Amino acid sequence: MRRSALVAVSLLVAGACTKQEAPKPLPPEVLFATITQQDVPIGVEAVGQTRGSEEVEIRPRVSGYLQTIDFKEGQPVRKGQLLYEIDSRSFAAQVDQLKGQVQQAKARLQKAQQDVARYTPLVEQKAVSKMELDNAHAAEESAKGAVASAEGALKDAQVNLSYCRITAPTDGVAGISTKSVGNLVGPSDPQALTTVSKIDPIWVKVSIPEAQYLQLAQKRAAGGKTDVTKRPIEMVLADGSVFPHPGSFRAMDARTDATTGTVSIDISFPNPDRILRAGQFARVRSVSEVLKGALVIPTRALAELQGTQRVALIGAGDTIHMKTVKTGTVSGTMTVIAEGLQAGDRVVVDGLQRVRDGVVVRATLAPPPADTGAVPSAERRAPSAAPPSADSAKPPATP
Repeated sequence: MRRSALVAVSLLVAGACTKQEAPKPLPPEVLFATITQQDVPIGVEAVGQTRGSEEVEIRPRVSGYLQTIDFKEGQPVRKGQLLYEIDSRSFAAQVDQLKGQVQQAKARLQKAQQDVARYTPLVEQKAVSKMELDNAHAAEESAKGAVASAEGALKDAQVNLSYCRITAPTDGVAGISTKSVGNLVGPSDPQALTTVSKIDPIWVKVSIPEAQYLQLAQKRAAGGKTDVTKRPIEMVLADGSVFPHPGSFRAMDARTDATTGTVSIDISFPNPDRILRAGQFARVRSVSEVLKGALVIPTRALAELQGTQRVALIGAGDTIHMKTVKTGTVSGTMTVIAEGLQAGDRVVVDGLQRVRDGVVVRATLAPPPADTGAVPSAERRAPSAAPPSADSAKPPATP
């Protein structure tokens, strides 16, 4: 029996020795991008909104009922083209009435002038008193005033009659009418009848930060090739296409918006086919120079710490090394690296919050982002960079 107990104890000890330890946690998984050298365009890029070079609200100047609408909504109109017509019968009747009053006033003036001409020699002959002549002169002046007043009222009525025909004040495209035939309209209406926008050329209003404005102003003052205001400007439309007609700098606002800290700039674009309409959003850009062979990384790979920029560099054995870098210009989703990295280095772009200095990671190449039209993506591996080893993508063996 003693022998059986010893055997049982031996089996328990052997089982305890052969028990496996708990597996270690897997290294954190991160996505990386490989640093490449690319030509980076430097200039101004901003988002703005289009507006007509002339935008006129069409409003009635007299009250009345709309009789006709004489244009096609959304179609081009010419300066002077009839747009609306208001019922003019009451205005025409007032003009006829005032014409009669003018004739009456002129007849009274003629009678007063005849009295003055007749009384003047009679006063010398003392056949008529001086008072009667003075009265005749006063009647003549009064009649002149009555004629001027009647003619002024007639002109005012004729102007009001002309306002019954509402014409286009400029060439452009007419908007959708807010009123229908038969509606009562007037100058006090809060809403305009329609809007005529001159969209060839069309203007784009953009706002740039003060810091960017100062750089632009300094380059403009220095002149030369770096002056963006003298270079053609591209417009990228909402669907990603580039507008075929380059634009040019038109004007810069004299004031800085104290609320947003930005300066407004107007850019003019030819629009002969009237593809662009007022109110569209667009991105404009102008290149002043090109940095040849610049090192670029995705901006999201940068982490700010106490005023410095750091990246998580993946070194030998997929070990993380936190490194401080000096950045340059930002273009689109990419940032130029001035110091601290070299072509072929791998930096973490996704998973920065899970790594620290000295940590081993499981590194996977990040997919290339959509092309923004600004700077080519640096997340595509450079041909000269060595591909990551197959072992680096595998988790370490469990002991």
